[in-house]
Amino acid sequence: MSQSKRVNRRNFLGTSLAAAGAGAVAGGIGGELRAAEDAKQAPAKAVEPEAGAMPCGKIGNVSISRLLVGGNLISGYMHARDLKYVGPLFRAYVTEEKILQTLKIAEEHGINTVFETGAPFVERYNREYGGHMQFIPHIQPEIDGDWRKFEEDVKHKVDTGAVAVYVWGVAGDKLVQAGAVDRLAKAVEFAKTLNVPVGVGGHSLLVPMACEKHGVPCDFYVKTLHEDAYPSATPKPLRKEFIWLDGGEGWYDNMWCINPEETVEFMKTVTKPWLAFKVLAAGAFHPRQGFAHAFKSGADFIAVGMFDFQIRENSELVARLVSREANRERPWRA
Repeated sequence: MSQSKRVNRRNFLGTSLAAAGAGAVAGGIGGELRAAEDAKQAPAKAVEPEAGAMPCGKIGNVSISRLLVGGNLISGYMHARDLKYVGPLFRAYVTEEKILQTLKIAEEHGINTVFETGAPFVERYNREYGGHMQFIPHIQPEIDGDWRKFEEDVKHKVDTGAVAVYVWGVAGDKLVQAGAVDRLAKAVEFAKTLNVPVGVGGHSLLVPMACEKHGVPCDFYVKTLHEDAYPSATPKPLRKEFIWLDGGEGWYDNMWCINPEETVEFMKTVTKPWLAFKVLAAGAFHPRQGFAHAFKSGADFIAVGMFDFQIRENSELVARLVSREANRERPWRA
């Protein structure tokens, strides 16, 4: 990268704060209405020590902010149904400098963990700017994959600082779809020998169901959750398990939880922490609705792809919602 394109340390903080301020405007269309609505029902005291601060929970011995930065920020991949321009637009905006700035803004607002991908950027941000950002990468066991390579990949991720790892949702889906729960358990058991918390991800509810049934010794689950009342949701008669893998009539890349009610009910029976993702159904829901549904329904954490200008409002929203749901039906498991 040329010198002209590098982030200028002397103006970095000012730039970050300005971007965070812009989030209150650019990322918060209708923010004034949101503030008025939430003020009516927000309790006076937060669950965490400081009112308004980002709440955290623990998985094992690792303290994790209830809101995590989704890997889309770094991977550059955006779920956008059939809008072909969204990916290139995103990648044009989210430069290397912007990624570092976004991590800075996130940490300023109490977010301490990046989810799924981005270890090199997290390491660079922490090294160059004195940050303390954590990352939880995915691991990818396959039915007929090279097991030695899998072990080397997991070791590498832990050696480079991962505070936890989890079986990638697509990998979890494929293993359960193929009836290879033993392979999934083997992957979890190996990762646990590296002394980090290990999760299992899936888009299908059958994944945590299979893990619970067969006693897969994971420490947490990573499961999609969003409501299904939006125009581009797959009609109920067309929904089928693993439709996101196999394709099918009526499916767009924003339908990742085909049975939200069943998911909520099953997760009430699960005592392990639950990190929910796809909570906005690829932008079909505003954070006020998607976040509220996730926490009320039992999620302990949410991972969300965010632009820099959205972080401030999203962080403040999470603090209010977690406080409001202190006594929700599914107990906090982390």
